[in-house]
Amino acid sequence: MIVEPKIELRLQFLARVVSKECKHLTTTDQRLFGSLFTLEQATRLEEDPDLAERVEAFVGRFGRLQDTVGDKLLPLLLAALGEKPSAAIDNLDRAERLGLLKSADEWMTMRSLRNQMVHEYVEDPVVLSSALQSGHDFVPALITTANKMCAEIERRGWA
Repeated sequence: MIVEPKIELRLQFLARVVSKECKHLTTTDQRLFGSLFTLEQATRLEEDPDLAERVEAFVGRFGRLQDTVGDKLLPLLLAALGEKPSAAIDNLDRAERLGLLKSADEWMTMRSLRNQMVHEYVEDPVVLSSALQSGHDFVPALITTANKMCAEIERRGWA
């Protein structure tokens, strides 16, 4: 399938960005979750700037990768595949049917979790520790999805 040069260039750019974001998230995930992230750690974030920076990096990188893949790469990839991009949930459903995404529902759960990590961590260490651990558990699925989309771009000769 031939795509417009402008779309192909954008796909190439986004694939490069996603690849870098996957590496950064993996590094941060390993640094933050050498072991289980505990409630005790969450309660001492204000006294431990290094830990706070690692948490902030994880939350930011998790959210950024999810945004780049779900809001930028996926709609463009669908368009290149001859699909009409639509609302986010419809795009996710299409990606699931195409085998690019394990589960649209799982992706929406990750999105909700990301919002929880971003907006509630300042107030409630219990919510934060639970959300961070759940985010950590979702990292493999997020990276797998990103890699599947990048592999599809490469497989089609658009990379």
